[in-house]
Amino acid sequence: MQQRLTAFPAFFCVAQRCVAVFGNGDEAFAKVRLLGNTQARIRAIADAPEPPYAAHLRDHGIETVADAFDARQMDDAVLVFAATGDAAADRAIVAAARARKIPANAVDQPEFCDFLTPALVNRAPVAVAIGTEGAGPVLAQMIRAQIDQMLAPSLGALASLATRYREAAERLVPRGAARRNFWRRFFTGEVAAHVGAGDLPAANRAAERLVASPASVAGHVWLVGAGPGAEDLLTLRAQRVMMEADVIVHDALVPASIVDMGRRDAERLAVGKRKGCHSKSQAEINQLLVRLGREGRRVVRLKSGDPLVFGRAGEEMAALRDAGIGFEVVPGITSALAAAADFALPLTLRGVSSSLVLTTGHDLDGNVLPDWARLAASGATVSVYMGKTVAASVAGRLLEAGLPAETTVAVVENASRAARKLLHGTLKDLPALERLDGLDGPVMVIIGDAVAGADFTRSTPLAARAVPPKTDAQASQSLSVN
Repeated sequence: MQQRLTAFPAFFCVAQRCVAVFGNGDEAFAKVRLLGNTQARIRAIADAPEPPYAAHLRDHGIETVADAFDARQMDDAVLVFAATGDAAADRAIVAAARARKIPANAVDQPEFCDFLTPALVNRAPVAVAIGTEGAGPVLAQMIRAQIDQMLAPSLGALASLATRYREAAERLVPRGAARRNFWRRFFTGEVAAHVGAGDLPAANRAAERLVASPASVAGHVWLVGAGPGAEDLLTLRAQRVMMEADVIVHDALVPASIVDMGRRDAERLAVGKRKGCHSKSQAEINQLLVRLGREGRRVVRLKSGDPLVFGRAGEEMAALRDAGIGFEVVPGITSALAAAADFALPLTLRGVSSSLVLTTGHDLDGNVLPDWARLAASGATVSVYMGKTVAASVAGRLLEAGLPAETTVAVVENASRAARKLLHGTLKDLPALERLDGLDGPVMVIIGDAVAGADFTRSTPLAARAVPPKTDAQASQSLSVN
């Protein structure tokens, strides 16, 4: 049987009404700060407020009664807080309030409380109150912090905007499922996206279109960076939009645990795109996003790392722009940063390296030395994405550009994840990376003088893992056996 609450959750209407707070110290100060989230008319009865509290009362123009307790000080109050720090004095204040039929709260004395103060998440006019009936104030604060992260800062502005369209919606949209669907679209669709971006004129236009044609809705696509793979490196904004999406279109490199953080009933579409194994071409992905947008769907295009760093977001944005479908980019932590963090490695270092190059190394075809190789020779740190298969070419071109063979190299497979592998060595060791077995995940290679400042205590030397290439005789023998 489910346990029952001892307190009934409710909200007191205190706008422009007096709430009396008795006390001089931190307890009273905390209650006054909490009441500052409301439109209550606060009266602080404090004959000797501590300096920080006194400054707060003065700076915020709060009515202050600099006298000892007198029951008449609460005559016009609708709520009373007894927060003197003296248990007996607080009980006397509560008794006086109850005699006047005014609900009262004695700090840290639940048996003398007619109401309890919750931990509060304020998105006025939306409020979320968390209570533990006094059992665990720290737990309530922890829950409050989690909810605070989940709710967009713009939620209050969105709720306020909704009040302006409530009358029109009630007049124009049929009751029941149609109206519920209208408000779901209002709070999760184009209107919400514009409010979140701070564009209130566009939000108003979108709301007017929705009211005028509630049966039709514009699609929207978020290009979301899933980060390098660790769930807790996903941004708060990415989490929020994933909970709004009807469809999640994800790459193969995005872990299932992150895909599963989306709305439970959202459709999931895998589009593959591992190296050398694409379940859909980029053109097909572009067409898919356009089609879903035209159907009025709310789409998260979930990409590993950051969408704008080797994520081919440019092609997808161009397709959406040409089709007239609204989109937004939600940045993610790119793998180079996660790999550097795994090594406690400074990508830039004062006096050593003042620039950073992000490259895939796939521009090594031909005889022209790529610009990033010249930059590396001048002191830049080079981060090579998907670096395992081009390790020998990267090493050769950097040596050709004049980088010393002893330049430090760090290698990370599955950056940020529990299954990550760390290797280190020098530029002359780097070609051995191509011959290493057991590295099937995404590999990041970081090269440069700044890399020497990394923590190599948890990594394996590349030279120790090197597998010598087969001789011609060994290769012939292997072929004959097979």
